[in-house]
Amino acid sequence: MKGSFEVEIQKIKEMTNHVKENVQKVIVGKDEIIENIVISILCSGHILLEDVPGLGKTLLARTISKSIDSNFSRIQFTPDLLPSDITGINYFNQKKSEFIFKKGPIMNKLVLADEINRATPRTQSSLLEAMEENQLSIDGKTHLLEQPFFVIATQNPVENAGTYPLPEAQLDRFFMKISMGYPDFEEEFKILKRFKNKNPFDQIKPVINSEDILKARNLFQKIRVDDDLTSYILNLVRKTREDENIKLGISPRGAQALFKGAQAKAAISGRDYVIPDDIKSIVKPIFRHRIIVKGKSRFTDTSNDQIIQKIIEDTLVPSEQIGN
Repeated sequence: MKGSFEVEIQKIKEMTNHVKENVQKVIVGKDEIIENIVISILCSGHILLEDVPGLGKTLLARTISKSIDSNFSRIQFTPDLLPSDITGINYFNQKKSEFIFKKGPIMNKLVLADEINRATPRTQSSLLEAMEENQLSIDGKTHLLEQPFFVIATQNPVENAGTYPLPEAQLDRFFMKISMGYPDFEEEFKILKRFKNKNPFDQIKPVINSEDILKARNLFQKIRVDDDLTSYILNLVRKTREDENIKLGISPRGAQALFKGAQAKAAISGRDYVIPDDIKSIVKPIFRHRIIVKGKSRFTDTSNDQIIQKIIEDTLVPSEQIGN
């Protein structure tokens, strides 16, 4: 007979399935992408979504927002965007003879930062405090952000003219970096049929709410991670620091991200313990934007993924160690 904790973990699995099924009424396929977004939300993390235009990034973000009953805002990043355009501003109300704070679009639960690398570094940095501390400091006053707060930032990997690459300090604050990719023939066929007469997004209803997410956040952190699996996580991390091809390896923040991500992956799978596959399945999206390869300031995700895959293959999982 299952204990109360196991029952609660099953509820997280059911919650994830509800979100996936709901989102897939609009977005065709992308099961792994949706799972990774749910994992990031559970871990209070943020997503960097790198893709070419027209693949449904905005639609995915809006559908996720609607599914979790969250208020949503989209910020189009441009070179002339100011930090106050994001965070908000204090203005003087002449009728009341006092300063009044006008909230910026960042003060919503789910924020889509579209083409984030088109804004100047100063404007990009205005996101740092919100993403890391869940608060904003404006004119000496601290404004707490509503929870659960979640940022999906997008960038176009093709057009580099007029862009400002994100600094490593900001990249490290993204929990995962993912790409939707082009749909295959069958998926694209379904997209054309699904959107033929109407937009299915208009029919989407919330399936969970903020309380469900906050409760799940408290629960998944109790997922058991055995010491040998903790060592496995650290071995993966340390290999990125020792690899002769890598100039900048994974930071302690990245190690914590992999640890928490593995717990969340186990939870959405309905288990109260982590297995090696939980870790291996999320290493690439958590690591790929956190490493820098020697000789190049920026490396393609394909090449980064190849290096990470080699590290995974060269690192013995606990069961292999025991077997030997």
